[in-house]
Amino acid sequence: MTTPVSPVLREMRWWDIDPVLELEKDLFPEDAWSRGMFWSELAHSRGPEATRRYVVAEEGERIVGYAGLASAGDLADVQTIAVARDHWGTGLGATLLTELLRAATAFECAEVMLECRIDNIRAQKLYERFGFEAIGFRRGYYQPGNVDALVMRLTDPSTSVRGTEING
Repeated sequence: MTTPVSPVLREMRWWDIDPVLELEKDLFPEDAWSRGMFWSELAHSRGPEATRRYVVAEEGERIVGYAGLASAGDLADVQTIAVARDHWGTGLGATLLTELLRAATAFECAEVMLECRIDNIRAQKLYERFGFEAIGFRRGYYQPGNVDALVMRLTDPSTSVRGTEING
């Protein structure tokens, strides 16, 4: 009997864009990011002036999740978090979010913001476990489906890396 392989997090690189796009299109068919959007984000993720942190979760040779964060001054914004359907409920979402909050702390951000589809209750519950609070809505944020976004905020990410002991 073989032991299951746990996903390993590592920095997202340009050669990950194609497999990430496959997962993106499966999970977010109506409002998937483009190849150019990922290229643009990765262009700001390396070097001394980096303002982004993007990671992939790799299980063997397969990417089973990814996440990204942007920072500007003392504010960070969760750009994306995605977990392959067959890994839902395993805690991988919490692991990815924990990595983003560590990055926000390294960027010396006092707050972390995010938008979440109003109909994505699973993600909202994950964010709430980490201390995010709903602060408003963005009407028609997700296009072309015209789906509203719930805006959430976390203050002091350095003390908010919690919730990972509960499977997400």
